[in-house]
Formats: sequence, structure tokens, C-alpha cells
Amino acid sequence: MRWTGPLESAALLTVLPVPARAATSARGVLPWAPAVGLVLGAAAGGVAVLGDRWISPLAGAVLGVAVLALLTRGLHLDGLADTADGLGPLRQRERALEVMRQGDVGPFGVVTLVLTLLLQVACLAALLTVDRGWLALWTAVVVARLAMARTGLPGVPTAEGSSLGRLVAGTVSAAWLAGWAVVLVVLVLAGAAADPQLTLRLLVSAAVGVLAAELVHRRARSRLGGVTGDVMGAMGETATTATLLVAAVLLG
Repeated sequence: MRWTGPLESAALLTVLPVPARAATSARGVLPWAPAVGLVLGAAAGGVAVLGDRWISPLAGAVLGVAVLALLTRGLHLDGLADTADGLGPLRQRERALEVMRQGDVGPFGVVTLVLTLLLQVACLAALLTVDRGWLALWTAVVVARLAMARTGLPGVPTAEGSSLGRLVAGTVSAAWLAGWAVVLVVLVLAGAAADPQLTLRLLVSAAVGVLAAELVHRRARSRLGGVTGDVMGAMGETATTATLLVAAVLLG
């Protein structure tokens, strides 16, 4: 695996400046997506905490979600909207893929996008009132990238016409993905400062986030024949939202 992978992942998944010569392919995008999640989660969590302290939990939640959208160019939110448009209405496979490739967003996508962002903000606002509740946002962002990396495992089918899907197919090994999962668990343990209840609740939230993303993945395979770049983004946003929702329930 090339060590330019982190730069390739950052180049596609963030707005961070990356030298063009260091990111010439997409092969490192999914293997290093969890590492990108560590950085994005820390940035969004830090802004959310500052917004909470200086203004209010609601303002902190809005700022945290906004920073995350800004740092990712809204890429995954766009994928969520396109996937909702493709999978929501009862369409044939070819028509669903055609709709997802179009640049505009339909009513299904708009409603899904608005409700998802509202739910993320509401859950994060509640979490910011809890001691170390910001850790749930950081966890959710990393879990989202783990869910996206899962689509790069060997044998995962790619939907017809997905150029990104073809480029990243089979780039993630099961051992590599498991390693990142272990890293997440260790960091959650460290962040929770040996608080067993907080650790358990964060890990349960993370597990539910992964499961929610898996449901999106299975739906996409059934309806579209495989994954696309939009589906990867939808899985990430679904994992983020589900993790925050469960964390808000368990920690609130």
C-alpha cells in the first residue's frame, strides 16, 4: 500500500490543500478514510465545544455540523441527497442510477438532507450539555469513514457506471479495516478517561452507526447492483446521524 494514501484520501474527502503530485490516484481514498475522520472529527468537535462555551449548545451544534460540511465540501451530504433520490421512489435500476448521476436534487433528496441535518444538530446540541458529550461527534465522524471504507473490501460489487467505485474496489483488506476499528476503540477508551459507562455507551452508539450504514449498503446492492460514490457518502452520513442519535439517547 502506497504511503501517499493519506494524501490521496485527504485530497478527495476534504478541502485540505494537498500537493497535486502527491495525490495522483484514488487507490488510497478508502483505506485512509478513517484517518481523515480522526482529523475531521477533532476539528468539528473542537468548534462545537467552543461554540457551546461562547454562545450556547445549539450554536455549538450548528457550528460543529457546519464546519464538518465545509471541510468535506458537502460531498457526503450531496451523496446522501442523490442516493435518497435514487433509492426512495420506486424506480427501475437503470432509471435510479440515471437520477443519481444528474446534478440536481429532487424532493426526496431535499427532504432527506434537511431532516438529516436537523437531526444531527438536535442530537449534538443535547450531547454538548453532557460532560465529554462532544466525544460522540468525534466518534460519529470516524465511524462514518469506517463505514465508507467497508465498501472497499474485496468482493463488494460496484454499480454500473460508477467510476469511483471501480477505482477503489478491493483496496481495503479485512485486516486493515479491523485494525482501524481497534484504533477507534482504543481512542474512545482514552477519551473517556477510564469511564466505563461513557466508553460502553459510545461504543454501542458506534456499533449502531455501523449497522445503519450497512442497511444503506444492502439496500443499494439490492436496488442498484452495487455501490457508487454517492452511496458511500450516504453510508457515511447515515452512520454519523445514527451514532449521534443513539449517543444522545444513552448519554442524555
